[in-house]
Amino acid sequence: MKKFINRIIRASLLDAALYKEAVSDNKTMGQAVGVVVLAGLAAGLAVAAQGGVIALLMAIAASLLGWYIWAFLIYFLGTRLMPGPQTQADLGQLLRAVGFSSAPGIVRIFGIIYAIQNPVFMGASIWMLAAMIIAAREALNYKSTLRAIGVCAVGWIIQAAILAALFSVLGGGDLLKGISKDAASEDKPAAQQQGIQNSLDSAVR
Repeated sequence: MKKFINRIIRASLLDAALYKEAVSDNKTMGQAVGVVVLAGLAAGLAVAAQGGVIALLMAIAASLLGWYIWAFLIYFLGTRLMPGPQTQADLGQLLRAVGFSSAPGIVRIFGIIYAIQNPVFMGASIWMLAAMIIAAREALNYKSTLRAIGVCAVGWIIQAAILAALFSVLGGGDLLKGISKDAASEDKPAAQQQGIQNSLDSAVR
């Protein structure tokens, strides 16, 4: 447990050596999944007061789905379309590195204070994106951080489009409308819908 906590801290501090360690050690997969779940749980607990159990479960599911999509996109873009001279990576390596890049998302637990929820989530997203860039650079053996930024930028656009499409197909818009109507009829805070939205946004960083 001590080693796991230490890795979370190092990942949050954007320690490049930690991401390289995750790439080279396939035994860290379990911990990478644990980081993703903790980040999703933190987001879910933060919005649960507004969105209830649905928001909590959505946040965890969105984090896990977003993690896999991010890792696959960076793997595909980085190894097939934008490889560097020394790029040699497999999907497992990207899953581990990207998983640890979710570590900054744990701070979203402070979003439980509704007055600062949006700034906390936005700050966490920027922090996680920075971690993602480091993770991509190390996993893909890039010498240039700019190349890693390019891969993550393209990946972010594609991932956002995929999640938006899934959300639409699965009736997410109707779900939000239904929750909004329930909140209005029961005289609950309008923040309930925002809580659900923040839980879904956790997947897009």
